[in-house]
Amino acid sequence: MRLFSVLVRCIAVILLLPLVLWAVGVFVYAGPSMPAVADACALVVALVGIAATLGLFIRRLRPALYVLAACLIATGLWWSSIHASNDRQWQTDVSVLPWAEIDGDRVVFHNVRNFDYRTETDYTPAWYDHTYDLGKLDEVDIVAVYWMGDDIAHIMLSFGFGGEDYLAVSIETRKEVGESYSTLAGFFRRYELYYVVADERDSIRLRTNYRKDPPEDVYLYRTSTPRENVRRLFLDYVREINELRDHPKFYNTLTTNCTTSIWMHTQVNPNATPLNWKILASGHVPSYVYDIGRLDSSLPFEELRRRSRINDVAHAADKAADFSQRIRAGLPRPPVTP
Repeated sequence: MRLFSVLVRCIAVILLLPLVLWAVGVFVYAGPSMPAVADACALVVALVGIAATLGLFIRRLRPALYVLAACLIATGLWWSSIHASNDRQWQTDVSVLPWAEIDGDRVVFHNVRNFDYRTETDYTPAWYDHTYDLGKLDEVDIVAVYWMGDDIAHIMLSFGFGGEDYLAVSIETRKEVGESYSTLAGFFRRYELYYVVADERDSIRLRTNYRKDPPEDVYLYRTSTPRENVRRLFLDYVREINELRDHPKFYNTLTTNCTTSIWMHTQVNPNATPLNWKILASGHVPSYVYDIGRLDSSLPFEELRRRSRINDVAHAADKAADFSQRIRAGLPRPPVTP
């Protein structure tokens, strides 16, 4: 009987620790605006959590369990009071929200970003409006950006309209002035969700030509997605972009990031790809898309990957009006399959 009791308490510890860590994280990353108060709340929760854990085995510390329950309820109430907003002091590169108007096959995108970069942080801000013809929408390309090994990448999609217009969309965090990205903070409602709708001379060239610390390797993969699927995917992006303009949402490191959000959008299509560990380990997304037959299969994947690196050609194209066409020159495009 004693062994059973110890086992139950060990299970209780396993269940309790994640709750305590979550509560501490809430106050560290999303607590009151006064850092001293937030740190004090996090410390109290941590200490009570330790005492409560010990209280599972030491009778005289058992009241700490009730105190912890009160702390967790208070944390939950604070958590429920945190709401996403579009009204903050945003960094310039995410300060303007894109949105679109649809009239039949005519889509007018407002606030397409196209900054003129001198360095990553020194640029002339610029946005423009552009009309896209859904009748010409015939491809979606995958852009994979690596800066810390092969397992992690930032994934973007770029939509092509008859080889003439290309519109890149990057799902990112919307950071405030003076704010930097933290993977841990991304779990705790620290950042709003933001769709960078941009000219490829902005979103791709920024990464190939101007990101230096650390440098980024950029790969562009042309897919064999059927036109009707590309259209549904694009319109689902438009729906979400317009919704964020009126109803902001939070980014989440695990559930609502650059890759899982793309996967969620693809679910609008019939026979959509199932969730796979390669989607969570974002650097492996291109190989997953290759495995399911949506990239050129006439080449081994490693050879396709080598050919798909566009840093050098993007450097050469730089500000050219036909930047998008130049970075695709010679890249294999597989035949479209149902």
